[in-house]
Amino acid sequence: MTSHGPMPGPTGTRRARWRDWRRSRPFTAGVLITVAGVEMLVTLRAPLGVVLKVGPQGLAAYLVPTVLVLCGVLLLATPQQRVFYALLTLVLALASWLTSNLGGFVVGMLLALVGGSLAFAWTPAKRPPGPRPPAPAPDTESDDGLAIVRRDQTDPPATPEREHTDRPAGQHRAPA
Repeated sequence: MTSHGPMPGPTGTRRARWRDWRRSRPFTAGVLITVAGVEMLVTLRAPLGVVLKVGPQGLAAYLVPTVLVLCGVLLLATPQQRVFYALLTLVLALASWLTSNLGGFVVGMLLALVGGSLAFAWTPAKRPPGPRPPAPAPDTESDDGLAIVRRDQTDPPATPEREHTDRPAGQHRAPA
């Protein structure tokens, strides 16, 4: 009989770590984008008579699917940059229509569009709010400005002595 609860021992821990890692990034989007790029690369090299020669078959035909695979892998590795990778994926998926055999016979293009959309829509899981740490105690050796605001001390803060001059207020001495 098998149990569906967490498994004791290192296997259960490994499974929990894998689940936590997978949920901390747009996993499905990254896999779909990577599969789309691989599918487009495979259709370029397919020994079929059905392979279409649409658009420039040079560098762009291999560059678009290769960058899609790279976007999928980088999406899994650095989910903080998901918006950039998602937008790049969407643009490349549409460009693959012209460069890579109608987007890998439409299948690769659709996979990349769905993966890019999922990546763009994904947000990190919000952590439940835990207890807040206690606020730090106020500094007992406060500066004079804070003492004025708080009116803690009876003595006013020391002010610099003003120089007595015969000049009226607002007129300053020219620098020497």
